[in-house]
Amino acid sequence: MGVREDMGADMARGPAPRVQTVQCRVVDVTDDGRVNLDYGGALILDVQCSTAYRGRQAGDLVHVRPGAKPVVLYAVGDDPGSANEASVRELAREVAVDEAAVSAATWGTAAPSGSGWQQATTPWVRKSGDGRTEVYFQLGTASDTSPPSSAKAPRSVTITPNSSGSWRGGRPDDYASAPMQGDWTGGGNRRGGWFYGAKIATACQGKTVSSMRVSFTRRRGSGRNARVPMHLYLHDYQQPPGGQLTLGSGPEELLRLSVGAKGTATLPASWRNALASGSARGLAIYDSGRSDYAGFGGGSISISFSA
Repeated sequence: MGVREDMGADMARGPAPRVQTVQCRVVDVTDDGRVNLDYGGALILDVQCSTAYRGRQAGDLVHVRPGAKPVVLYAVGDDPGSANEASVRELAREVAVDEAAVSAATWGTAAPSGSGWQQATTPWVRKSGDGRTEVYFQLGTASDTSPPSSAKAPRSVTITPNSSGSWRGGRPDDYASAPMQGDWTGGGNRRGGWFYGAKIATACQGKTVSSMRVSFTRRRGSGRNARVPMHLYLHDYQQPPGGQLTLGSGPEELLRLSVGAKGTATLPASWRNALASGSARGLAIYDSGRSDYAGFGGGSISISFSA
């Protein structure tokens, strides 16, 4: 027998290799792709994952190889393919909108309505508001009716904050550059804010907003490791104030995160409308006492539109 056959025979005679695993529940996915796990009521932080564990989400039931450096091997549950179909379709639609050279093509016997048209003998062309080309064909007689102009939703946009910070005692906090909530040491309750200038209202001008989703990361080294809620508020500042950060509508507890975790939540319709109209300009956090003391980063807002 050759070497390959000898190896196969040796493996067949020996005991089958076994990988000992334990089952855990994913509490959160961290900002670097690791996970925080619940193992029999104990919180295990920043556990590495094999590349076989894809589509990581809080609540997943996973098999973990225990040890000094545990590793998540795979998840147990339904095939996530069907759950991902909607997001894949939305991404494909946005790519198609980006790549389309012509946004509308219609015809009729009358001149086109609206401004910006340029006549090229009988065809008409213009640049649409999103930078693509619209074409209209003027006919002497029409043997068929024109197809309707298909209305497409504008492409989604993501707005990132220009700046962020914390306030304590009615002024910017010199000891906490990141947004914080609560009071860990007894020095006074902190409040934090994210500032976007006029970017949110500008992005929404002339469009119908269907949703706003905001993403945050729980900072390490702030408060207890377990999940705590973000106490979210609106504010109406385009830039950080020199005095107290006054809070607007709130609080809303849209996210609960353990240390290092990242999360995304949909803003309430009333908040979405306020930010889109410019009556509110940004987001803030505030809480009193130790129990929910935490710091947060991120603050990007993804805005989707309808046709």
